[in-house]
Amino acid sequence: MAENKRGKQSFVLPQMPVITAWASVAGKRESEGPLAHTFDLTSKDTYFGQKSWEQAEKQMQKLALNKLLEKAKLKPSQIGLVYSGDLLNQCIGSSFTLRNTGIPHLGLYGACSTMAESLVAASMAVCGGFADKVVAMTSSHFASSERQYRFPLGYGGQRTPTAQWTVTGSGAALLCSAGIGPRIDSCTIGTVTDLGIKDANNMGAAMAPAAYATIKAHLADMHRAPEDFDLIVTGDLGQLGKELLMELARRDGIYLGGRLADCGTMVFDNTVQDVHSGGSGCGCSAITLCGELLGKLQKGKLRHILFCGTGALLSPTSTQQGLPIPGVCHAVSIIGGCN
Repeated sequence: MAENKRGKQSFVLPQMPVITAWASVAGKRESEGPLAHTFDLTSKDTYFGQKSWEQAEKQMQKLALNKLLEKAKLKPSQIGLVYSGDLLNQCIGSSFTLRNTGIPHLGLYGACSTMAESLVAASMAVCGGFADKVVAMTSSHFASSERQYRFPLGYGGQRTPTAQWTVTGSGAALLCSAGIGPRIDSCTIGTVTDLGIKDANNMGAAMAPAAYATIKAHLADMHRAPEDFDLIVTGDLGQLGKELLMELARRDGIYLGGRLADCGTMVFDNTVQDVHSGGSGCGCSAITLCGELLGKLQKGKLRHILFCGTGALLSPTSTQQGLPIPGVCHAVSIIGGCN
């Protein structure tokens, strides 16, 4: 019997995992944005000292993991499991990072929802007693994403107003069975939603329906209201996707009001940084969570948030074949830090 199941999609965590440490690594443009002071490491070099953008993404994850271990005062051998993923084909950013470390690794792909997906999986592993210390981690890189999903940067294509800027960054969080820090009390696993959006430069519209479906499910399954949270934070809908989400909620009589935030609109200052509709990518929600959000939860500036990672499940092949872009969203309920 699934005694911890709530409703159709959600579950509670009786032994709430504790996020005892977190780390974030950000690129040049991100280090010029409003959240710069919350990142552990930044670099003005888009290659991070490597020979390619793909290797740079691997290096970002490596830096994030090493910084996390340093802050937690742990050795790699003390980590029971790592859940990680990225946007690169076959998730090579993650697998290349974890090679030869001796740390058990399970690779994930949830597109830009991967930070939330890894937190969901890590929470289940810790609460289920399968590991005491589990890392949830992801990354993205603007240049490697553009090369894979859209056009080579040298092409010089004009970006549409609905386009978003893939964040160059990596975030990592350590979930433990005991300790001090923000706690995860429940999660909602999303369903794949497809309303026929085909424009790869308008992923906010593709992901907004999935975000709303998951938020609505969490509120219903857990018998909660938007007022129970200080913030309901989506992963990377951007400005357009955020507005669409609010409209979908309004049509159902759900008013998110000033409680809704989006990492894609937080990580950049669009008045001075030309990123069009905002930020995107796995790293967008990862560095915002593993910097601004967990920092405020730890300090008591936030009491309770619903972190909703959003992902556009497209591939170069599906886009070239003219297929629509399915979306998914996973929600993680995080309570401010205490014993």
